[in-house]
Amino acid sequence: MNAERLKIFAAKNGIFLALIVLVAVFSILRPNFFTFANGQSILLQAAELGLIAIPAAFLIMSGTIDLSVGSVASASAITGGLAMSATGSTLLGFIAAVATGVAAGALNGFLIAYLRLNSFVVTLGALSVWGGLALLLSDGRTIPRAELPEAFRSIGTLKVGPIPIQIIALVAVIALGWYVLNHTTFGKSVKAIGGNERAARLMGVNVQRSRFLLFVATGAFAALAGLFLSAKVQSANPNIGSGLELEVLTVVLLGGVAFEGGVGRISGVVAGLLFFRVLRAGLVFMQASPFLQTILVGATLIIAVALDSSIQRMIRSSWAKLGKRAVAQDPADGAEREEAPPRR
Repeated sequence: MNAERLKIFAAKNGIFLALIVLVAVFSILRPNFFTFANGQSILLQAAELGLIAIPAAFLIMSGTIDLSVGSVASASAITGGLAMSATGSTLLGFIAAVATGVAAGALNGFLIAYLRLNSFVVTLGALSVWGGLALLLSDGRTIPRAELPEAFRSIGTLKVGPIPIQIIALVAVIALGWYVLNHTTFGKSVKAIGGNERAARLMGVNVQRSRFLLFVATGAFAALAGLFLSAKVQSANPNIGSGLELEVLTVVLLGGVAFEGGVGRISGVVAGLLFFRVLRAGLVFMQASPFLQTILVGATLIIAVALDSSIQRMIRSSWAKLGKRAVAQDPADGAEREEAPPRR
């Protein structure tokens, strides 16, 4: 492996090395950090964030972004909570919550995919709209544990064997995302759209429909995340998803998904998710101030954006250099040979 290919490999897989180093550092500083129980706790804390990060990664790969996922999670949790409080039915609560998420995603998708409005502006506005709706519907109050059915509350502690249901859901979504991205025409079209939208259209990709479906899926999974969070804390709070949008964006960019679109892997997003959650868990073990952790979210996002820009430049530069060394076709016998350096 030559130097340029080594640079490309390091740029694409740096987050995995960073994760290993981070775990090693915290394990040295706190010997009881590296345990099965703590590992399970970290995965449990990562579950809701991961449920949104996987579909959000598809959106960013396609060249768009959704900044409203936190507010959609909050609004969905409230609509689901109100439905359960009024009817006592967990099923109706889930239907109401997911319907809210799908409606939010469909509205974003229609405005962005079909009316061609800027995704950053639309979803930034939607962040306030859905956050305000959550407060309006709940009158700013938390729906307490006593108003939620036992069947719903039990989801927060439900396990299949020794594994919490949230972790199982996260693994299922990761597996689904990996399969769709790597083994379906839709997954390949997502990267094609983000890489070169005009070329994707010429290849027959329905860009508008694809982006619309991605926004709908992101809204639906944001709703599920809101429900899982509510079940975990045993109440529905109108601010339960506050800040999730920044955490999702941080995780996706840390995972190597290019902000400009067209590049990304599910394995990288998973590594970014684990890195982010291990970092926060390590700070808790170190008894760091919760205010410091809030600062950390913003600082990590800035670092992730800076790394994304630098990594993409490095990869393009390395591929360009490799292109100059590409093999040349010999017209005489069809054999391929490396171009000789120019004589001085």
